[in-house]
Amino acid sequence: MQSAPLAPDVGAVPPDSSSLKRLTVLGIPLAVVDMNSAVDVISGWIDGNRSRYVCAADVHSVMRAQDDPAHNRALCRADMVLPDGMPLVWMSKLQGHKDASRVCGPDLMLRVFEQSQGKKWRHYFFGGSPGVADALAKKARDLYPDLIVAGTSCPPFRSMSVQEMDESVAEINSTSPDIVWIGLGCPKQEIWMCDNIEKLTHSIAIGVGAAFDFHSGRIHRAPRWMRSAGLEWLHRLLSEPRRLWRRYLYLAPRFVFLGTLELLHLRPFSRPSPGS
Repeated sequence: MQSAPLAPDVGAVPPDSSSLKRLTVLGIPLAVVDMNSAVDVISGWIDGNRSRYVCAADVHSVMRAQDDPAHNRALCRADMVLPDGMPLVWMSKLQGHKDASRVCGPDLMLRVFEQSQGKKWRHYFFGGSPGVADALAKKARDLYPDLIVAGTSCPPFRSMSVQEMDESVAEINSTSPDIVWIGLGCPKQEIWMCDNIEKLTHSIAIGVGAAFDFHSGRIHRAPRWMRSAGLEWLHRLLSEPRRLWRRYLYLAPRFVFLGTLELLHLRPFSRPSPGS
């Protein structure tokens, strides 16, 4: 028997993020934005007096949140959850949001790099396999010569102790970054941001997962035509079948099933409270 979807911890959605238009898919609040408006929102937060975090959620992330309380909580507390997957965009359009658009984490990273040219925004890269964050920083500076890299670090894949976590946050804060790019993979990066955002000093944390591998050159990304057609998942499955088969061959059909129940109002899913 399938477990019932978890009720999101919606009370902690930041009240000053209420100006964002949102919809919910399986109880997860998604921002109704396109790439330009998402970058504008992040840009407007840079000079603010508080730290915030942004999640780029695909079907895998939304489905994990149905069964994982920590991941569910992290998505529902995020300042902005971007629809990083065409099935989420299609669900949004079926709910009446015709202007919904995919905002992919790797593409968002490049657009923010471009936007930060000449603005003295400081970027920190946290995550990836050993050496990947450094390789990403080098490639980014090659593409955007004015990009300011505040620092890089690669945390261990194992669970970190409280002391190690605090030390890593202190190291990040010591570089005074405006944006902290998090590449720990789902759900680790979302949970890390939720648990540590209040410890960061006036920084915007953005979880982008595979963007570290794509932009560092470690993994080849799907051709643009496949991404436009919503087939990036197929390219990734064929590239890493042993690691990703369950994500796409089990979670994706389950998403279609639960999404259909939601669209037909046959199964209720908890939604954020008004004004969240």
